[in-house]
Amino acid sequence: MATTRTATTQWKGALLDGSGTVSLDSSGVGSYEVSWPSRAEAANGKTSPEELIAAAHSSCYSMALSHGLAGAGTPPESVQTQADVTFQPGEGITGIVLSVKAHVPGITAEVFEAAAQDAKANCPVSKALAGVNITLRAELLA
Repeated sequence: MATTRTATTQWKGALLDGSGTVSLDSSGVGSYEVSWPSRAEAANGKTSPEELIAAAHSSCYSMALSHGLAGAGTPPESVQTQADVTFQPGEGITGIVLSVKAHVPGITAEVFEAAAQDAKANCPVSKALAGVNITLRAELLA
């Protein structure tokens, strides 16, 4: 069953001095201010497209890794994923670093690394962002 999720942005003004609000319509969990300075400089309490992509990627990756590990008979106790999305004005998104730490009883470091790489390759958000260099740092916690 396919699902569609919706977000809406209302923008006022030009790029450099304008601002907007992005609302997460499907979930209704909130609306967030966005502006060029929050994207290209300091966040200053506002979000950016890159932060929203980081949120999507870190949650999707955590789900994909958890699913893969459970399917292999080694369900994780915990998975924590941080996504760092780098934006360069004039170039766009230049890279993403996924840093995952997981506690997975009964798994070797080598098997965990293979599962982590598989999740990176097969996470739907990773696939959608295939034009961007995605780096993975995976750590198996004791």
